[in-house]
Amino acid sequence: MTDAPRVRERSTMAATGRLLGVDAARAVALVGMMATHLEPKIGPDGATSTAHLLAAGRASALFALLAGVGIALASGGTRPPSGRAWAGAAAATTARAAVIFAVGLVLGGFESGLAVILCYYGLLFLVALPVLPLRAGWLIGLGAAWTVIGPVISQTLRAGEPTTLASALPDLGTVLTDPGGTLSSLLLTGYYPVLTWTAYLLVGLGIGRLPLRRVGVAVTLMLGGAALAVAAYAGSSRWLSGDGLAALQSAGLGGHPTTGPVDADVLYVGFYGTTPTTTWSWLGIASPHSGAPPDLIHTLGSALAVLGAMLLLERAVGRALWPVAAIGSMTFTLYSLHVVLVATLLPPETDDALLIHVALAAALAIPWRRYVGRGPLEAFSAAAARAARTAAAGRERSGAG
Repeated sequence: MTDAPRVRERSTMAATGRLLGVDAARAVALVGMMATHLEPKIGPDGATSTAHLLAAGRASALFALLAGVGIALASGGTRPPSGRAWAGAAAATTARAAVIFAVGLVLGGFESGLAVILCYYGLLFLVALPVLPLRAGWLIGLGAAWTVIGPVISQTLRAGEPTTLASALPDLGTVLTDPGGTLSSLLLTGYYPVLTWTAYLLVGLGIGRLPLRRVGVAVTLMLGGAALAVAAYAGSSRWLSGDGLAALQSAGLGGHPTTGPVDADVLYVGFYGTTPTTTWSWLGIASPHSGAPPDLIHTLGSALAVLGAMLLLERAVGRALWPVAAIGSMTFTLYSLHVVLVATLLPPETDDALLIHVALAAALAIPWRRYVGRGPLEAFSAAAARAARTAAAGRERSGAG
C-alpha cells in the first residue's frame, strides 16, 4: 500500500515538471515521420496520398523545432544560462549530440531505405552551443532571418556542384572512408542540411525560452503559426501560377533529383533537402524538403501551430493527454526502433504497416514510461549529459583554484 503513491507519481510526467503538450507534439512528429516512411506517396487514385499531403516536410520540421525547444528547456527554460551554467549546459548538450550522432551512424548501416535524421540532428545540437545564452527574442529573430539567409548561402555554395544522394545517408563506413564528403552532405547537400535547418533550431530555442505554460503563449503559437504557414504556401502558389512556374521549367532541374516532374503540382514534389541551382527562382517554392524560404517558413509555421495546439490540449484535457505524451517522451528510442523494424521485420510493404508501427510504439512507450521512466536511449543520453556537466563543473572548480 505504501508504494502506490510512488507508482502514481512516476506515471505522470507533469509531476516531474515535463510539459505534456511538448511531448505530445513530439508524438505527432514521430507518427508523421512514420507515415511518410510507410505510406505510399501516390494513392490508388493517382493523386498524392493524404499522409504525404499532411506530413511530408512538416513532420521532420516539427522534429527539428522541438529539438530546439528541448535544448532550451534543458538549459534553463526562460532563464538562459551564463558563465558556469553555460559551460555546464554546453557540455551536456555536446554529450547528447555525440550520442544522437553515434546512434544515427549505426542506423545508417541498416538497409532501411530511409533518410535517417539523427546525424543531422546531432550536428544541430552543436549549432545551439554558442547561442544558448541568448534570450527568446534574439533567437526567434535570428531564426526568422535564417529562413532567408540560409537558403541564399546554400544556393551560392552549391552553384555548379553536382547533386548526388549517395552521401546523404551517413554511416560508420562513409565517415571513415569519406569524412569530408560526409560532413559536406550533413551541412550542405543532404536530406536535412544543417545550414538551412538551423532556422528550425534557432526558432525552437527561442520558443523554449518562452513561458510555455501560459495560455496566451500557446494561443499565439497556434494561431500565429497557422497564419504563417498559410501565408507562405499561398504566396508561393500565387507566384508559381504567375510567371514562377514558367521560369522554373525554362531553367530546368540541372540533374537535381526530385520525386516528380516540375509541373502545376510542383508544390507536392519532394526535393531531397535542397533546391536546384539552375536559377535563383527555385528559392520561391514551398515544396517539401526543398529548403527554399517559403518551404522553411511554411513548415516552421505548421510546427508552431502543432506545438501551440498540443499545449492548449494539455490545458483542456490534463492527464488524459498522458498516453500520447508518453510516446513523445521516447521519440529517440522509438524512432530508432522504427528504422530497425523497417529494415528487418516490418518493411513498408507489410499490410497495415503504419498502424502496426504506431501500435507498437504505444504498446512499448506507455507501460515503459509508467513503470520504468525514461526510454533506454533517452536514459543513456541523459546519463552522458550528466557526466559531461559534472566534468565541466570539475574543470571550472579546478581552474578557479
